[in-house]
Amino acid sequence: MHTPLRSLAACAAALCLTLSLSACGRGETSSDDDSGEKTYNVTLALSTLNNPFFVDVRDGAQDEADAQGVTLDVIDAQNDATTQSNGIQTAVVAQADGIIINPVDSDAAAAAIQPALDASLPVVAVDRAVNGATVDSYIASDNVAGGSQAADALAAAIGETGSIIVLEGQAGASANRDRIEGFTEGIAAYPNITVVAQQTANFDRTEGLDVTTNLLQAHPDVVGIFAANDEMALGAIQALGARAGAEVKVVGFDGSEDGLAAVEAGTLTATIAQQPKELGATSVRVMVQILKGETVEATQSVAVETVTSENVADFLS
Repeated sequence: MHTPLRSLAACAAALCLTLSLSACGRGETSSDDDSGEKTYNVTLALSTLNNPFFVDVRDGAQDEADAQGVTLDVIDAQNDATTQSNGIQTAVVAQADGIIINPVDSDAAAAAIQPALDASLPVVAVDRAVNGATVDSYIASDNVAGGSQAADALAAAIGETGSIIVLEGQAGASANRDRIEGFTEGIAAYPNITVVAQQTANFDRTEGLDVTTNLLQAHPDVVGIFAANDEMALGAIQALGARAGAEVKVVGFDGSEDGLAAVEAGTLTATIAQQPKELGATSVRVMVQILKGETVEATQSVAVETVTSENVADFLS
C-alpha cells in the first residue's frame, strides 16, 4: 500500500524536529538573544545565604551575570552538603550550561559535581576548593597568606606575648583549613604566644558567642582571639563584652560590613578583608570565558588586605 505524499511530508517534518531537539547537547547555549549572541544558563551553588559574606558573593555574581547577559540560578544549600548535591543534580537535569560551586564541604563536593562532570559541563569553584576532583578553575582569596597576616596583626596587638584562643570554621571547608594553616604557621614565629584552646564555631556568630563563652570560663586570662571569619569574631566580641578591644584583642577574617563596623568601633582589632563581590563576579566572568571556548587559569587569586583602625575608613562605603 502506498503512503500519500502529504503523510510522507508530515513524517519528514516530525523526524527533523526530533533530530533538532536531540542535537541540543549539554554545554551548548540554551538560547540566543536578539543580537544573535549566545546566552548561557549558569547555576551558582552556594554553601549558605545565612552569612553576609556569601550574600555579597551572590550579589557580585549576579551583577556580572546581568552585564554578560547570563541567566544565573542561585541555589542555597543552607550549609548542608546533601542539599547542595541534590541541587546540582537538578541543575544538570535541567540542562544548565555550567556550574559554579561554593562547597559546603570541600571533600563532599567531588561527589556533588560528578553529575556535571559526567555531562561534560564546565565547573568553577569559588572561595572553597573541591578536593578529589578536577574543576576548570578555582577562584579564591589567598587564605593561607591571609591567615599569616591575621597572626601578625594579633601578635602586634597583644605585644607578641600571652595566651590566645582560635575559633575554627567548618572542618570540611578548604577556606577554613587554609586560614588555620596560615595562622598556625604565622603565630609559630612568636614563641611567647601560646594557643590555649582551639575549637570550631562553624563560621557562625551564635556559635562563636557560645564557644567563646565556654572557653573563657576555662581560660579567663586570654589576651587574644583569632576567628577564621568575621561572624565568629563578632560572636566572640559579644561574649567578651566590655573586654573586647581593650583587655582582649580579636582578629577576624572576611572584611564583612559588620566586621568593618566593629573595627571602626574598636571592638575588633583587625579583619583580613576579602573581596566577596569580586569573587562572585570573577567566577561568572571565568565561566563565560570557558563556555566561549577560551583558555583560563586553573587557579585565580583575589587579593586580601589587613584592615585595622588606621585604614578602615578606606573600606567603609
